[in-house]
Amino acid sequence: MFLSVLDMFKIGVGPSSSHTMGPMIAANRFATEHLDTLSEGSLVEVVLWGSLAFTGKGHATDRAVILGLAGIRPETLDPQQAEQVMTCVRDRRMLPLEGGASLDFDADTAIRFAYGERLEAHSNALTFRLKNGQEVVAEETFYSIGGGFVLTEEELSAARDAPGPEDQNVPFPFGSAEGMLRMAADSGLSISEMKRRNELACRSEADLKEALGRVVGTMFACIERGLETRQRELPGGLGLERRAPSLAQDMPGRNLMPHSAFEKVAAYAIAVNEENAAGGRIVTAPTNGAAGIVPAVMRYAREVLDLPEDDPALHRYLLTAAAIGGIIKANASISGAECGCQAEVGSASAMAAAGLAELLGGTPAQVENAAEIALEHHLGMTCDPVLGLVQVPCIERNALGSVKAITAAALALRGTGEHFMPLDACIETMRQTGEDMLEKYKETSLGGLAVNSPNC
Repeated sequence: MFLSVLDMFKIGVGPSSSHTMGPMIAANRFATEHLDTLSEGSLVEVVLWGSLAFTGKGHATDRAVILGLAGIRPETLDPQQAEQVMTCVRDRRMLPLEGGASLDFDADTAIRFAYGERLEAHSNALTFRLKNGQEVVAEETFYSIGGGFVLTEEELSAARDAPGPEDQNVPFPFGSAEGMLRMAADSGLSISEMKRRNELACRSEADLKEALGRVVGTMFACIERGLETRQRELPGGLGLERRAPSLAQDMPGRNLMPHSAFEKVAAYAIAVNEENAAGGRIVTAPTNGAAGIVPAVMRYAREVLDLPEDDPALHRYLLTAAAIGGIIKANASISGAECGCQAEVGSASAMAAAGLAELLGGTPAQVENAAEIALEHHLGMTCDPVLGLVQVPCIERNALGSVKAITAAALALRGTGEHFMPLDACIETMRQTGEDMLEKYKETSLGGLAVNSPNC
């Protein structure tokens, strides 16, 4: 299945693509499909399984489900409308539906957190049931597979049986790094240009340019909000104060050291992930938990190369990053619940390293090398968020992932593109490591830092 750059970079809301955006999309789909059968006296029940249960409260999964059932989608969420829906549910125990109708809805009983129960197909699963009295008139299970991607049981099975990349209806159907490099060599094209031509098989050039411009603008706006906000404490109960505003204020007046460029990049990444933790407007890159790395490195590239925000080079950066992200997703995972944080921060760092290497003049082989270096040095990273919040250690991991991406691009550009460990082998290693990783280290908050924090 062809994976678009706009699938990889989705505009939505925090704090989690798989635990907030995905469940909201699933709930919206269920409500839309069954809106005609909803009537006075109907009841909706929701069961959250596996990782969605364990970290659902910290990721606001229950709130996301309620908003999705009310007809709200992540990309168009209006905070005021969302708060009106939540007030109606809290105060009146009524769920307003799209179109003006409403249902009786007690969130405490309608949404069940199935702790300790995991469906076999994927750890992030949620089941919706529509009942008239005791009769179940509709039931559907959805899987939130990371990055805001949501599939039903049937769709998940079809995706696993989908034709290989050679059957994709695009000019450059690469499904591996090896295939990507071979096609680049045969065509003489850059990775971003091959990806761009694939995109144009699905949409017009004007539409692609407009959509990529919107993604760039949203990413940069998120950095600015995070740097300039006056909100001090992040929500969720850890009592963490935002650090990005003070990092930004300290920078101009300091006696800058050579490594201060990395401090700036870290501040950009932290700004994005603090916005994500606060439930702000975000772009999955490839997930919300790792959303700070691609924008931070892109802003670094813009400053180093003195580019305007609407420069086409930034679109090439995103296209290259998406090409690498698509290969990782197709052959391993971008989901922390499947493969740990190596699949989120590791993938994002590889994507950013590849994009930066291309912007700095790297050959396709050097771009692939940059992605491999960045991913290799995140292998084995667990997903162990304290209190189930996308805060500790997630925010700082984005800062370090951004620095690693820049270092990986620099190392790759110093070489010829020839290197010992192919990116495909690194991706396969990540997949195997994720399979072997204990469940408690995969976004359940049952192991690692999550249980060794003094606040536990």
